[in-house]
Amino acid sequence: MKLVRYGAPGAEKPGLMDGDVLRDLSAHVDDINGAALDDATLDRLRALDPASLPAVPDTPRIGACVGNIGKFLCIGLNYSDHAAETGAAIPEHPILFFKANSAIGGAFDDVVMPRGSTHTDWEVELGVVIGKAAKYVTEADALDHVAGYCIVNDVSERHFQTQLTGQWTKGKSCDTFGPTGPWLVTRDEIPDPQNLSMSLDVNGTRMQTGNTGTMIFSVAQIIAHLSSLMTLHPGDVITTGTPPGVGMGKKPDPIYLRVGDVMELRIAGLGEQRQTVRQDA
Repeated sequence: MKLVRYGAPGAEKPGLMDGDVLRDLSAHVDDINGAALDDATLDRLRALDPASLPAVPDTPRIGACVGNIGKFLCIGLNYSDHAAETGAAIPEHPILFFKANSAIGGAFDDVVMPRGSTHTDWEVELGVVIGKAAKYVTEADALDHVAGYCIVNDVSERHFQTQLTGQWTKGKSCDTFGPTGPWLVTRDEIPDPQNLSMSLDVNGTRMQTGNTGTMIFSVAQIIAHLSSLMTLHPGDVITTGTPPGVGMGKKPDPIYLRVGDVMELRIAGLGEQRQTVRQDA
């Protein structure tokens, strides 16, 4: 299934994609959130006849594909070719940082550069949505705790991230810096999360091309590692790192986003995102 949330920010309704038709799920579930992501609920939704659900009229805004996200966990330097382009050593363990939940937005919402930003960058990433609580899980069992997958743009302000005293979170958590979706694709439709092609274009020029097969730590390894440190709850989102081609890594000179730039992101089986960059007031 491709589950979606649509409507104005803060008032999104649950839906699913029936081919190219968006259908309303409001009669069957309150929201696409942690409470609706267990296997039993997903099986119940999967059993519905999509044609019996009301078609959503017009073309509504598409919100983040998960509501009330608990934790937004991010893995850094998790692609061997991306680590190489940044000159960073291969990490021994997954590098973890957090994005503020206030950064989360829809896949087609504008990305807003904060005041003083000069180094705003792009990162196409595979997002993993937890459906069943995970604590001390093994790699072998880890994917059983996944509800589904989505695209995340881990937008980053590199000056804030690296030059302001503190941790990476400062450059990762600006408002609108976490477009998530457009939909949540349930795990039964993604049999191998380590074989997904991915790309990102800026103004029609290909910047990133990669495949989740070059991850240093697989999705299963990441879940097992994080669950040894903290409980992962239904509705938590893990974004798993980016392939090469970020603006910071461009040679001979880095390239950063400017007002009016358009980012287009794709991951096989997970749809597309598109964001226009604007300046905060």
